[in-house]
Amino acid sequence: MTKIFIINGGQEFGHSGGKFNDTVAAETFAFFTNHTTEFEVRITNVSAGYDAAQEVANYVWADVVIYHTPIWWFQLPHDFKKYIDVVFTEGHAKGIYNSDGRSRSNPAINYGTGGTMHGRKYMVTTSWNAPKEAFTLPGEFFNEHSVDQGPLFGFHRMNAFTGMEPLPGMHFHDIEKNADIPRDMALYREHLENVFIRELV
Repeated sequence: MTKIFIINGGQEFGHSGGKFNDTVAAETFAFFTNHTTEFEVRITNVSAGYDAAQEVANYVWADVVIYHTPIWWFQLPHDFKKYIDVVFTEGHAKGIYNSDGRSRSNPAINYGTGGTMHGRKYMVTTSWNAPKEAFTLPGEFFNEHSVDQGPLFGFHRMNAFTGMEPLPGMHFHDIEKNADIPRDMALYREHLENVFIRELV
């Protein structure tokens, strides 16, 4: 049985109500609980509060960690960034990582190899005000860098630092001005089927 740990990094702040990421997280939870013979699932809503030691235990328990986050000013929202800082610090020598991987005898090599989450995988979804064309068209804002190669590069290296490997994620675009929730959730369910039923299981 595959153990799934869902983290909803959405939050209320300014004009954001966090509702889209609540919807995505709920869709994820429903998907896995509808396949109870194949999956066990736990979920954390960062904005509802959390116990750092329990969150470390959730990471160590999981076979797959699924992150849901909006992107604010091209980064994680502040409460989700704080969650990562607090939980990963708590996870030092407790199952997330032991060190940065280097040795005193040769400190120039092997940085980033001290993680203890090897064999586990992660998936990330993001939500954007930016349209997808901002990442793909010549002359547009992100200079033809994808979400994963551009704004999320550090996020992916963070997970690699722990030893986890990525599963294909999904990015939702133009959410503020042109959201189509039924369409997006149908596409997302299809994505989950492809990644977790047809491939992973």
